This record gives sequence, C-alpha cells and structure tokens, in this order.
Amino acid sequence: MVKKILFLTGTRADFGKIKSLIQILENYKDFEVFVFVTGMHLQKEYGFTLLEIERCGFSNVHTFENHTHETTMDLTLAKTIEGLSAYVKNCLPDMIVIHGDRVEALAGAIVGSLNNILVSHVEGGEVSGTIDELIRHSTSKMSHVHFVSNELAKNRLMQMGELSESVFTIGSPDVDIMFSNDLPDLETVKDYYEIPFDAYAVVMFHPVTTEAKYMQQYADDFVASLLEDTHNYVVIFPNNDLGSNVILQAYEKLKNNNRFRIFPSLRFEYFLTLLKKAQFIIGNSSAGIREAPYYGLPIINIGTRQQNRALHADIINVDYTKESIEEALQIIDTHAILPSKSDYGTGNSAQLFLNSLLNNDIWRLNHQKQFKDIYL
Repeated sequence: MVKKILFLTGTRADFGKIKSLIQILENYKDFEVFVFVTGMHLQKEYGFTLLEIERCGFSNVHTFENHTHETTMDLTLAKTIEGLSAYVKNCLPDMIVIHGDRVEALAGAIVGSLNNILVSHVEGGEVSGTIDELIRHSTSKMSHVHFVSNELAKNRLMQMGELSESVFTIGSPDVDIMFSNDLPDLETVKDYYEIPFDAYAVVMFHPVTTEAKYMQQYADDFVASLLEDTHNYVVIFPNNDLGSNVILQAYEKLKNNNRFRIFPSLRFEYFLTLLKKAQFIIGNSSAGIREAPYYGLPIINIGTRQQNRALHADIINVDYTKESIEEALQIIDTHAILPSKSDYGTGNSAQLFLNSLLNNDIWRLNHQKQFKDIYL
C-alpha cells in the first residue's frame, strides 16, 4: 500500500535540510509526497522562497500563510496548528516529517500526535541555545520517530526517555546537497546575483529571542564593525524571529556601500557555492557551525546563539562587543585552519531515510508513546 508522507517547511533553512529527503521519496513508487509550505517562505520581505520550492516540481504543494502584522511566536504556533490541522484532514497522511527547532515544527508534532499520525522529527537531540532548544526538545517529545545527525544526538534523546528502536542515525541531510555534483559553479552564482567581488565573506546574523532587548545594540555594533573593516561582504537577511526588525534597520547603513551585497535570501545550492568559495563566514548562523567546517572555512561566531554547538577548534568565538568583533576581523585572514571532521554524516542521508521508511518496523511503532527510564 502506498504511504502518504507530508513534509512541513517554514524557512529556507529547514527546506535545505529536508529537500533531499523529499526528492528521494518523490521518485519512489511506494510513497505519495505532500509538502506543506508556510512561514518565511511566503513573506516577500524575506525573498518569497516559495519560488525555490516550486522550482523543484514537487507533485503536491500546499501553501498556508501563518503570519499576521502582530505575529509573535505563540500566535504563529497557534495559526500553524490551525492551518495544518485542516490540511491533514484533507490529505490524510500516514506520516508527518518535520525538522529542527522552529515553531512550525512544533506545530507539526502537535497536529500529528493529536490526530494519531506518525510524526518523524529530523535533527532532534541537538543543542541550540535560546528558546530554540526548548522548542526542539518539546518537538522531539511530541514525535514518534527521530532521524538524527549523529550518535551524540541519539544519546540525548535516549536521556529524554525515547526508545532506541524509534531513533535512526542518518546524518545531516543538507550534506547530501553540499557535496552534490549538481551545485552551480561560482561564476554562475555571481552572475545570477550580480556579485562583483573577486573575494568576499558571508554575513548571517540572526536575532536571539531571549536577548531581544539587547538586539538593537548588538546589531548596531556588528554593523559598525563591518563598516570599519575592509573585506567585501555578501549579507543575507536574518530569520524572522523577534528582534529581526532591528537587524534589518541596522543593515540599512550598508546599502550604499560598494563593499556589500545584501539579499533577503539565496537559493540553497547557490548559497552553498558562495559559502564554499568565501574567505570566511561571520555571524551566529548554524551554517557557521554545521556547513562551514565541511568546507574548511574560517568562522567568526558571535555571541550566545550557537553557544553549546560551537565546539570546533578552528571557530573564533567572540562576544557581541564591537571591540571583540574587530579583533577577530583583524586576524581572520591569517587564522590557521585546523583539520576538522564534522560528525554529521557522509552525504547519504536521503538513502538512509528511504531505507528506514521501507522497513516495516518503523510503521509498527506504537503511536502511544512510552517513556523508557534510564537506571543509573
């Protein structure tokens, strides 16, 4: 019997993580795939990245607007639950696949578990910092199946009482695309986005929701540091969490400076090519913790957003002060890159994901979750 699999995506970041998983099921006769698109994908100010999903040619794509003018994370959660609940009653999926630590993922877990639908969480068991970590772990507890990046993540889920037979280690799915032979070459990307620089660095700086009252100062100091620096920069908008507005306001100071090219969003494969060929990445994005080490890229990680994830020896961790950021920028060109082996798989996550779904054991998992005690 054909299984219906519903993927939920709310941001350019989580789509990059699940894209290869959707693609491999789309080409397999035993599955019918549905994609529920919401969140930042439908916001013009963030690049209207629904277009990137539509370019993939997936069979069943449904859009739902979950933002209002007064949107906060709790209202976004509530509205996403409302829209997804209506949709699952229409397409009747056998499984909902969600990713990461966004409120859209939590909405997917809630809707699935309360409607007796198997919920699979991709990249649970990781540490995020700030409110994201609470959302990630809450999402894991509302999910039945876990597709994790590594054994460390699996062990954390076991500490949370999850059953070992419900956890599948597949690596990080974006690594599949990172080393794909289909990535565009740098000149194609630079021509497409009209980037004139021979050498450049990548800027990705997101709000920290638990430090929202300080974000104005953080953003102003960060932009001032970039303006006093001499590198060229490709700047990508932050996500739309609380505090993003002050970052966007600070970026206004960069617009008339010819050392900066600023984009609401980039196509994922194009972004990977730009990242791979960059001099370094600066900010507080997970791209600096997850993707950049695979490419042997120097990294300046600012502040607390990746505090528990920034473990690689060649990452320069700095605080939010202008002085600290400027000191890092002064040494980044001579920063020695140490050999780094990232523990997020080898680029076969989609195949491992497919193999798991083809195994009947996953469909026999009890929808009534059980907590497994760990006796010390």
